This record gives sequence, C-alpha cells and structure tokens, in this order.
Amino acid sequence: FVKPKKCKCLLVVEIFNFARELARRYNYRSFKIWGFGILNINVINCRDVETMMSSSKHSDKNFLYNFLHPFLGTGLLTANGKKWQHRRRILTPTFHFNILKEFLVIFHEECEKFIELLKMEVQKKNGSNLPPLTSHVTLNTVCETAMGVKLDTYKGSVEYKNSIRNIGELLLFRFLRPWLYNDKVYSLLGYRKKLDDELIPVHSFTKMIIDHRRENFLESLPKLDQNDNIYETKKKRYAMLDTLLSAEAEGLIDAEGIREEVDTFTFEGHDTTSAALTFIFLLLAHHPDVQEKVYEEIKAALEANNNEPLATNELNDLEYTSRVIKECLRIYPPVPFITRSVTEDMKIEDDTIPAGAIAHIHIFDLHRDPDQFPDPERFDPD
Repeated sequence: FVKPKKCKCLLVVEIFNFARELARRYNYRSFKIWGFGILNINVINCRDVETMMSSSKHSDKNFLYNFLHPFLGTGLLTANGKKWQHRRRILTPTFHFNILKEFLVIFHEECEKFIELLKMEVQKKNGSNLPPLTSHVTLNTVCETAMGVKLDTYKGSVEYKNSIRNIGELLLFRFLRPWLYNDKVYSLLGYRKKLDDELIPVHSFTKMIIDHRRENFLESLPKLDQNDNIYETKKKRYAMLDTLLSAEAEGLIDAEGIREEVDTFTFEGHDTTSAALTFIFLLLAHHPDVQEKVYEEIKAALEANNNEPLATNELNDLEYTSRVIKECLRIYPPVPFITRSVTEDMKIEDDTIPAGAIAHIHIFDLHRDPDQFPDPERFDPD
C-alpha cells in the first residue's frame, strides 16, 4: 500500500475532498490511512475491488452499518453471512423479469404525476429545489412496488414521509461525526431519542401495511413454476411484500424479518434512486446538447409507438438515453462508497489487507481512474 506521509488535522467537511486528493496523489492505487485508532484501507483499484467483492469470506459489513440497526434491523442491507444469503434467496423471485415488467405500469403512473409537479415548479420565480420532488416520486414508486400500496391514499402517509426524510438526515449527521460513533455519547447528547421518535411512526405505518396485506394474502397467493419463479397471482399487481408473506407461510421468515426487509427496500430504494435522479437532472441541465439528444430520442420512440407508454423492448432501444444514465451514475454514484470488515488477511494485487482492518471501497474514485476512464472528469455519454 501507499501511505500518506503526513496528514493534517481535518474538519468533517474536508474529509471527502482530502480523500479525493489522496486518490489522485497516489495514482488511484489503494492506500491505507489511520483514523481514530482504526486502520482504514481505501480500495480504489478496480482489480482490488474485484478481489474483495468476489470473496465470500469478506462480506461482513463494518460497524458503520450498525447505526442503521434501530431502523432497518438486520435486513438484506445490514445482515452478514448466512442470514444475508438466506434473505437473498427468499427475495430473489421478486426480481423475476415478468414481475419487473408489471412494475412498468407503476413507473408510468408516477412519472405522469412527477411531470405535473415539475410543471408547477417551473412557474416559481426563485427556482426549484429538486431533491424533495425526486424523493416524493421515488418513495411513492417504491412503496407501491415493495408494499403494494398507493402511499398517498393511507392515513399517516404524510407523517411517514416526513419521518423517513428526518431519519435519513439524522443518520447522515451521525456518519459524518466520528465523536457520535459511540452509542453512549450518541444517547447522552439526545440524538438517539430524536431517532427513536422518528422511528415510531415509520415502524407503525409499515406494520399496518403488512398486517393489511397479510389479511388478504390467501386471496392473492402467488403460484410458482418448477424453477421457483413467481408467474401468476390473482392480484393485478404483485409486490415484494407478497414474496415475504409467502416465505412467512412456509416458516422461512417471521413478522419482524418481513418488517426489516420492507423498511430496507423502502428506505434504501427510494433514497438512492432519488439521488440518482437529482444528479441526472443536474448533469442534463449543465449539458443542454446532451439533453436535446435525449429528448429527440425519446420523442422519436414515443411517436413510433403512437404516443403510448413505452414497454420494456422500446425502453431497451433507447441506446443514447441509456448511455447518458450510465455516465451520470459514473460521475455521481448515489452511493459513493461501501465498507467491509476484513476478518482475515486478504491478498490483493500489490499488497495484503490485514485482518482487523476496515476496507472502504470508494466507488466515486473507482469511476475516476484515468486508466479505466480517459479524461474521467469529463461528462461524455459516448
């Protein structure tokens, strides 16, 4: 590993830029740095990332994920080892191609609502704040695909939305302040109570939805084909919650486990998608020539389809739009890094990561390696 010779004392707001500076200084090779008594390995070389992500021995999340436990429990995002593998097997049928096709109807409906919101926003003289709008549309979409409910039709939905947003801000606040990593300090300063107060309406709302769906579960019991792929249900639209209720009926998961996964997919699914949409709009605004090409491609596809909503095949034919989305995700990945606990020595390309270290896989820097992306700071869908 390369090791910085000298590290100045940093304010929290400088940490991100400092890490980017180190990545450039060491030519996008993985490097180590000590912080708060912990050995941190910043993994930014693509071959090192491949080694780590393909190893089943190093899938344990580090302590930062524990901050999510009061909210998400040990669902798919925060679980380790066998529990993670078990939950993933349960949820895999949800992502069958035939089910995802059915979700297109929901996507179209929510996009129409989003367009109406944008039409009102552009009338404002002082500009618009996009994140609340993208958060609104993605949360509605994820709730309908994950839980099978139209969020705005349920009592308590406004409080639920507000609490989801506040929880996200509280978690980010803690992530960025290492002195709050200690649970006792976090509680003594009153932040844990703030978090618990926001969790009450969220968990209550999720439980209400699960209980309601469970009551009608037998009427919509899905059927499986010989490969355990869900292919038929009496309900017009299938939801991820139906997969979990099927697993509960078979004794594969309990009620708390269902709550964990529903909260996990609702929060993580809407938060990352909202961030991605915001960055896409930002980059399109900064590159009007690209925006025009995207517009013309979508317009031509709609005209060829008699101005009907595009189906999966037509969407797959939007090659330029697809490249634009991928380039936006490269420039601004919604999740800039993930972390893993290294439980035993692991050999990577130029060195060995020792057991006990924390490995931070910096997706943001991985996407800026000039060996992989010439002129990496340039937005270039082509």
